[in-house]
Amino acid sequence: MEKEKDNGNDSNPESQIGTEIFEGSVDRTEDVDTKSPRATTTPLAESNTLDVPDGGLVAWLQVLGAFVIMLSSWGLINSFGVYQTYYETDLLESSSSSDISWIGSLQGALLNMGGLISGPLFDAGHFRALTISGSVLVVLGLFMTSLCETYWQVLLAQGVAVGVGSGFLFLPSAAILSQYFARRRALALGLQSAGSPVGGIVFSILFMRPRVAPPQHKRAFFDRDAFRDVPFLSFSVSGLASFMGMYVPFFYLQLFALRRGIASDDLAAYLVTLLNAGSVFGRILPNFVADYLGSMNMLAAMTLGASILAFGWLGVHDLGGTITFALLFGFFNGGVTSLPPSAIVTLTPDLGRLGTRMGMLFAFIGIAVLVGTPIAGAILKDVNDDGAWEGLIGYCAATLFMGGLGFVGTQMLHLRRMRRTKM
Repeated sequence: MEKEKDNGNDSNPESQIGTEIFEGSVDRTEDVDTKSPRATTTPLAESNTLDVPDGGLVAWLQVLGAFVIMLSSWGLINSFGVYQTYYETDLLESSSSSDISWIGSLQGALLNMGGLISGPLFDAGHFRALTISGSVLVVLGLFMTSLCETYWQVLLAQGVAVGVGSGFLFLPSAAILSQYFARRRALALGLQSAGSPVGGIVFSILFMRPRVAPPQHKRAFFDRDAFRDVPFLSFSVSGLASFMGMYVPFFYLQLFALRRGIASDDLAAYLVTLLNAGSVFGRILPNFVADYLGSMNMLAAMTLGASILAFGWLGVHDLGGTITFALLFGFFNGGVTSLPPSAIVTLTPDLGRLGTRMGMLFAFIGIAVLVGTPIAGAILKDVNDDGAWEGLIGYCAATLFMGGLGFVGTQMLHLRRMRRTKM
């Protein structure tokens, strides 16, 4: 047993790492019982017994391709604060803050909820069709957005077309990395998630290719067993709660600085850039640590940290504090948004269902992204009312705090199930 631990392959759920909350949290690839019917009937399930490369040129090219995909999917949503301000002050100035935020929230919701379709299709072996069709939709949507003049045109082009295309791209780019990495899985997913809105999507199609052969039988769009899996349901509800408030600063921090007289128009625009700059480091460093302390533990810590920062937003009254908040919240946002794909692997015994379960998880998150920022906009109402801003900030902090507590509870439920299984 000690020899196995030294080799970094210990999957014992009761490993001690300082405190009970860290027990059994280190992500490892578990052996699949080759005598089980699933292991002997589907190539995808059989692939769970194969040696995962955990490195090499082909494996790291998957990370590069996934990174580029993030540039044109989540990157656009992370920068929506710039669109929000531009639409409110120029193109769509007759529309309310809440109405405009529906554009970005719809785009984010379709990105996440698209996993209900792209997850099972990925499991069925349609990876390349998803990346090509998603790329076409994103490019088409962005081109059409540049020609829009009315609210409904922007909503359809940027919200729907780009959102659906991003939904076809995002989940497969995350799921495929689990075929190439085990010990370094969280780090690989962190690097994938570090993309920012500065690039395209073409090279991802050239670099990425599936490693696992598709199964010979049809895949269901829902994993019914997941609805009886209490830790998975707890994880999904916690994700919904945390993402209700996660993107409020990305949508409203720039407007907050302008209305409070903290920054000029030119300088306020850089606050969204600072949020994303902090997010880049938050998508890499916490994932590196997660390979040692466990993805679920890091996700809970980062979510609770983000909630504390959100409460601290109430005390921001000057430019220095706003810049500091933007960088720090961006860092914690990066951890919260990048860790779920690696955390859900620990809750999925059969990797042949990973894509489907990821799709179900991101459907929950998609609902949160869809309604979260419009609710914040409805709370805000009057952008010149200090009390309305306090309500918006309190909503952001409270939802993050509930999500963080939920992730702690999920880890405890998972550990309890692992102990019961060993007995």
